[in-house]
Amino acid sequence: MNDVEVAAQITSMKQYFSTAECRSLAWRRMQLKQLLTMTEYHQDEIIAALKLDLNKSEQESWATEIGFVVADIKHTLSHLNKWAKPRKVSTPIVAQLGASYLLPEPKGVVLIMGAWNYPFQLLIAPLIAAIAAGNCAVLKPSELAVNTSILLAKLISQYLDPKAFKVIQGGVTESTELLQQPFDHILYTGGEQVGKVVMRAAAEHLTPVTLELGGKSPCVVDANTNLAVTARRIVWSKWMNAGQTCVAPDYILVDKHFATPLIEALKSALLEFYGEDCQQNADYGRIINKRHHQRLSSYLEGQVVVLGGECDESSLYIAPTLVLNPDLDSAVMTEEIFGPILPIVSVDNLQDVAAFINQRPKPLALYVYSKNQSWVDMLLAQTSAGSVCINDGMMFMTNPELPFGGVGNSGMGSYHGRFGFDTFSHLKAVMKRSFWFDIALRYPPFSRSKLSWLKRLL
Repeated sequence: MNDVEVAAQITSMKQYFSTAECRSLAWRRMQLKQLLTMTEYHQDEIIAALKLDLNKSEQESWATEIGFVVADIKHTLSHLNKWAKPRKVSTPIVAQLGASYLLPEPKGVVLIMGAWNYPFQLLIAPLIAAIAAGNCAVLKPSELAVNTSILLAKLISQYLDPKAFKVIQGGVTESTELLQQPFDHILYTGGEQVGKVVMRAAAEHLTPVTLELGGKSPCVVDANTNLAVTARRIVWSKWMNAGQTCVAPDYILVDKHFATPLIEALKSALLEFYGEDCQQNADYGRIINKRHHQRLSSYLEGQVVVLGGECDESSLYIAPTLVLNPDLDSAVMTEEIFGPILPIVSVDNLQDVAAFINQRPKPLALYVYSKNQSWVDMLLAQTSAGSVCINDGMMFMTNPELPFGGVGNSGMGSYHGRFGFDTFSHLKAVMKRSFWFDIALRYPPFSRSKLSWLKRLL
């Protein structure tokens, strides 16, 4: 599809949006229910596509992609009427008699650019929010997860209003053509470098953007913790999807005296989850392609590997790998890993970890394992992250009442639940005045007396 065809499709969608049909709550509910039916009825096909793209197990695919989306749709349907209502705010004395409120209205035609690591969830979850807010949407799935992309294009055209929703497949060329168009909002999930490209393109049309970019999420482990549970939760959150999760712990910070017990506990949890031969375990994923496999393999060069390290490019397999005390200037500590490698950095004093974290770009997530609440409170007060989870990994993603989004280099804006509805809405400020009470203070001719009263009232 060339840029002329893309422009024509978006123009057509803008014309459809102007008819106001998609502004009605009935239309929004119908599209959300259709999306729910699509997801539930075709879940076997979705699981099969995810298996081909990332070797995801059925349970992982359901929990992190299908089940996540189903829960999100149901939550949205149950709260949509409340979210869409005018939101009353107070009115100052000088504007009495009057009433003020915020009226959510859809932005228009939006662009949603998904990611390959959770290729179903990271395209459909933003779409849920866009539909709830009453928008039309162009969807660009990741070309790297080719099987899921093909399936999404087929299913969305069958289940959703074709005048309001389009799936455009392809790679860099198609993405570039899309970014040249004047959308009303863009939500992009992916890496920092492409995020900058998206933001530059959006600036040409003054288009607002939501960027979910990832980064190096620290995991701080205090000796005052439940070691066995801590290890299981770190292993679960790190090696789900073979580490290809934007909010996975990217490195561990631990007191040097507690590093060895932690490493042994992590080894035990990995053995419990994936067995002696992880490569033959059906629950363990694969790297998305050879380029990323080679990137990850290169991170291990010259490192002290205390577990794993086996790489098989032919099957896109990399074993769960622990690296101890890497050079802080090495790629494994300066680049987002996005794979099954977990560096462990032992420090002299955990009181200094806030400074360690703050010397680096702000992360998408921060994980803290400790029974010491005062120390946890200190970390919360002294560090910045998109989200924080205490004594678990990634579980904040299951709460639709919490926003998901980054800060600084890890992104801007947020979605999930009402936060997604608000992201794809313009909260229009409205004030309504009565004709009955029309004081003369604001009108000429001005006087000292009028000014005196205005100073008292404002």
